[in-house]
Amino acid sequence: MTIKQSLKKKNLLVKEIQDLHTRLATYNSVEVGNVRPYSAKECMVQINQKSDELVELKTKIHTANAPIYKYIFRLSELKSTITRIKNLDCNEGIVQDYYSRNRETPTVKETEISIVERDNMIKDMETAIESIQDVLDNHNQITEI
Repeated sequence: MTIKQSLKKKNLLVKEIQDLHTRLATYNSVEVGNVRPYSAKECMVQINQKSDELVELKTKIHTANAPIYKYIFRLSELKSTITRIKNLDCNEGIVQDYYSRNRETPTVKETEISIVERDNMIKDMETAIESIQDVLDNHNQITEI
């Protein structure tokens, strides 16, 4: 099984466990006389089995990904940085905002990083993300666990 297939299986196991927890919470306590369509005890048995399977699968994926962790971590940091700098205030000149509208003199701002520079930084990081994602996709398709 490749990492790509393993990741799909992992997501399926996570969903199955979530569904089992929902059943457990829904049908553990029912009104006397009502039908209990699912056994809470059986749900717990299945949750434990699926969780054990998930732990084993995650461990195998983790081990197989060791050679490319630098790419995985870099991808995460690039995405985080993009999210944060998209909110960077790049307003220049006279700015009318909520806090300055009652002032007699308008607020004048200057930036060190212009909106154009910020947008170019984001574009460069997105290009790097695509390149890293290609490396990860290739690894996930060819690496067996």
